[in-house]
Amino acid sequence: MRTTRAAAAALLILLAAAAFAAAQPTGSCCNSPGLVPVGQAGEPVFQDLPKSGKKCWIGEVNYFTWEFDKAPKMGTAILIVKLYDKDGHRVSDLTIAGRFDMPEMRGAHDSGEVAFKTNKAGDYLLPVNVVMPGGWEVRLTFSRGGIVIFRGRLTFDV
Repeated sequence: MRTTRAAAAALLILLAAAAFAAAQPTGSCCNSPGLVPVGQAGEPVFQDLPKSGKKCWIGEVNYFTWEFDKAPKMGTAILIVKLYDKDGHRVSDLTIAGRFDMPEMRGAHDSGEVAFKTNKAGDYLLPVNVVMPGGWEVRLTFSRGGIVIFRGRLTFDV
């Protein structure tokens, strides 16, 4: 009898966990505001970004493209993010922060969270300092009014 109750309780817990997991948003490059995924232990999930120059939608209102000013190599490369509204007009109403590091040596070359600067053309700019050869990652966090609406990551090798 005790075993049956324990099994029933375990089954209820599993069903509740499955229902909770099914209700969680899944990330893509088209997240809706307020649906920014969170991983295990509350760590934010950063979506893999499409290749340089490709559109990445943030909900149905904005999209962005990214590129480096030159192919990343030892030294500093400038990451350029261009933000558009759904009609293709340039906008600069979001705040973007970036953080770069080497995933294989997490923390050894971490830049910390750095705010992108904007130029006169409305481009968002982030200097990425590459200090050694290997795999690198840049994590981008887009916010509107202090609320995170999208997180993305790009990787490159030097």
